[in-house]
Amino acid sequence: MAPITSTHDVALLRQAVDLARANRIQGGRPFGAVIACDGQPLASGVNEILQTCDPSAHAEMQALRAATRARRDASLVGCSVYASGHPCPMCLAALVMAGAERVFFAFDNQDAAPYGLSSEGSYQRLRLSLSPPPLPMERLDTGISAAQLYGDAPWPETPRG
Repeated sequence: MAPITSTHDVALLRQAVDLARANRIQGGRPFGAVIACDGQPLASGVNEILQTCDPSAHAEMQALRAATRARRDASLVGCSVYASGHPCPMCLAALVMAGAERVFFAFDNQDAAPYGLSSEGSYQRLRLSLSPPPLPMERLDTGISAAQLYGDAPWPETPRG
């Protein structure tokens, strides 16, 4: 059964993209993630590989760690994950193991490849296929392009009102 997408899902995904942008501006890698349970944001994370010298400090992993601490439970049952980029094999495996219900993402590996940020090579080296995906995954449009997040295209102004 396909997940039901709402404007709320797009708003949560946009939060993840905004986190990714802020992290990039601060010198980190352009990845952010939000975990929501029962539609309410529970935790977020950004990619901290450069800051921590920890190759496992991906945005989804940081959000997963914060969410499970907040819940005092290693399970993400009932939770959705909103990631700025398609999760890499490590992150996807951790989300599956934690029981996440579904994943929404803004940019896939083809979007990230021109900027050297694709995880497709990791999937290939591990001989993993995403067909079918191990849990429901859906790409959503947040109104931001890959060039705006990963490249030098200007960021859209926030509507005032």
